[in-house]
Amino acid sequence: MTATQPPLTYRDAGVDIDAGNALVDRIKSKVRRSFRPEVMGGLGGFGALFDLSGKYREPVLVSGTDGVGTKLKLAQQWGRHDSIGIDLVGMCVNDVLVQGAEPLFFLDYFATGKLDVEVTAQVVEGIVEGCVRAGCALIGGETAEMPDMYAPGEYDLAGFCVGAVEKSQILDGHAVAAGDVLLGIDSSGPHSNGYSLIRRVLERAGATPDLDLGGLSLGDALMAPTTIYVKPILALIKAHTPHALAHITGGGLLENIIRVVPEGLGLHIDSRSWRLPPVFDWLQREGAIESMELWRTFNCGIGFVVIAKAEDVGAMQATLTAHGLASRVIGEVLPSTDNHRVRID
Repeated sequence: MTATQPPLTYRDAGVDIDAGNALVDRIKSKVRRSFRPEVMGGLGGFGALFDLSGKYREPVLVSGTDGVGTKLKLAQQWGRHDSIGIDLVGMCVNDVLVQGAEPLFFLDYFATGKLDVEVTAQVVEGIVEGCVRAGCALIGGETAEMPDMYAPGEYDLAGFCVGAVEKSQILDGHAVAAGDVLLGIDSSGPHSNGYSLIRRVLERAGATPDLDLGGLSLGDALMAPTTIYVKPILALIKAHTPHALAHITGGGLLENIIRVVPEGLGLHIDSRSWRLPPVFDWLQREGAIESMELWRTFNCGIGFVVIAKAEDVGAMQATLTAHGLASRVIGEVLPSTDNHRVRID
C-alpha cells in the first residue's frame, strides 16, 4: 500500500456486513413463525438441527430442490417481491409431496450484487409464509452479496426441502391400473413455469400488468403465488388411498402425469372437462401458441393431479373441498401399446 492509497474495506469492495446483520435481525422473529417442535436451536448456527426421533417407525427421507425461474424477472421488473418466496417453497414442497412425504424443513439461498434489506426481507417473509402454508420449518439459509455478479436490482433465489414418509406408505405409482381416473386440482395460475415464454408474449403484446382479464389484472394473474397443496393432500392421503400423485410443473400436463404411470399404461386427458383460465387463454391468443405447445408448457389451470380408483373420487373431492381446493375428473388411465402414451382432446 502506498502512502496515497487509503486502506480498503469489505464495504469498499461492495459487501456490506452491517446490512447483512440488519437483515438477520429483521427476519429472525418472523422466521420463528414456521418452526415446528422438532426444530432444535435457532438461526445463526453453521448447521440447522431437526430431531426426527419418535415420529416415524421406518422413515424414508425425500428431498427436493428448485428455484423460481424467470418469474423472478417479472418480480423485479414489477416490484412484486412479497410473494415470490411462496413460489419458491411451493415448487419444492409440492414435488416432495408427490411421494406421499410430509415436508419437514426448508432452506433457502438468496444471492444479489448489492443487498437491499427491504427487498430481501420481503422475499424472506414470503418464504416464511410458504413454509407456514406447507407446515414445514425454515431452519436455515444463505444470503450472498456478490458484487459484479448481478445487475443492479437483480437477485437469484433457490431452495431445498426435506420431507419424510413411512417406507410402507411411499407413493411410487406401482398401484396405478387401467380404469383409474385423473382427479385434477385447480392451480392459482401459471405457478412458476413457462415464464420465459410468458415474458416473450408480454413483449410481443406490449401488455402492462394493469391489463384487465375480466376482473383480475394481468399482473395479479401472472404473479399469483404457487398453490401449496401439502396440507390438503396429506389429509387426503390419511383418509383415502390414492394410487399416485403428480405435481404439474415444467412439461405441463402432457409430460408430468405420465411420470408416475407404469409402462404399458397411458393417459387420456379430456380438455373439455374444465375451462381454461383467462390468463392461459390470453397467453395462447396473444402468443399464437399451438394447443400442444400450451399443454406441454403450462399447467393450464390444473396444478396437481391425484390418480385413484373411480369409486374413491367422490370422497376424495369432498376432502379437497373441505380444505378449500376445487377439483374435477379430467381423464383416465388406459392400456397403451405404443410410444404415444398421452392423448389430450
